[in-house]
Amino acid sequence: QLQLVESGGGLVQPGGSLRLSCAASGRILDGFYAIGWFRQAPGKEREGVSCMSMSSGGTYYADFVKGRFTSSRDDAGNTVFLQMDSLKAEDTAVYYCAAVRGDLPMYFYCSDSSLFSDWGQGTQVTVAS
Repeated sequence: QLQLVESGGGLVQPGGSLRLSCAASGRILDGFYAIGWFRQAPGKEREGVSCMSMSSGGTYYADFVKGRFTSSRDDAGNTVFLQMDSLKAEDTAVYYCAAVRGDLPMYFYCSDSSLFSDWGQGTQVTVAS
């Protein structure tokens, strides 16, 4: 079982940027892991933001973040990043990273958070002036 730790959240003004990190306790570059970023705003359902295949690097982005958010990974293979640009008030939420071993299409993983076996504790992102 992987331990995942998110960091990088905070308060930012609309139009600003934040970079979230998700550090895994083990090497996730191998083992056919998919790493997902999800978010949950107060009173709303958890929703998939971005899901990345660690083996291929293929990444799915939800329409509401496409062109603004970018996922990447480090060369060591145990940290995934979510670069968030042009942030909007509606991006305010707790952001979670999650991991699962599998090779389903990334859009499929992002559509169902219950597929993920390991979760971080979450990091708060607040976009406000």
